[in-house]
Amino acid sequence: MVAEFIIPVVIFGSIFGVFYLYFSTRNKERLALIEKGADASIFISGKSHKQPIWKVLILNLALLLMGIGLGVFIAMLLIQYTSLNEDAIYPSVIFFMAGLSLFIGFNLTKKMDE
Repeated sequence: MVAEFIIPVVIFGSIFGVFYLYFSTRNKERLALIEKGADASIFISGKSHKQPIWKVLILNLALLLMGIGLGVFIAMLLIQYTSLNEDAIYPSVIFFMAGLSLFIGFNLTKKMDE
């Protein structure tokens, strides 16, 4: 009974703690740089993207969905023609193909920015 209450509190407390530490340390670093007279342009993140963000999101989402579909297809073929364990093959092939498709999407996005 107590665990049902403690677990969500710990999860939300951890998430709050991470965000609090991130924003408070970022604020302290910026204030210290401003006190030393640093240029304000260092707060602006690197180069801007040449492509609109929606094109990058659609590209990565499309590749992710194709990777998941291909992963299910390959897992079905492996189950059909081998004696491998079905419970292990499906998640491993799906996650592998999804990760591979996201890696390909990352490389394509990098090429689009150049």
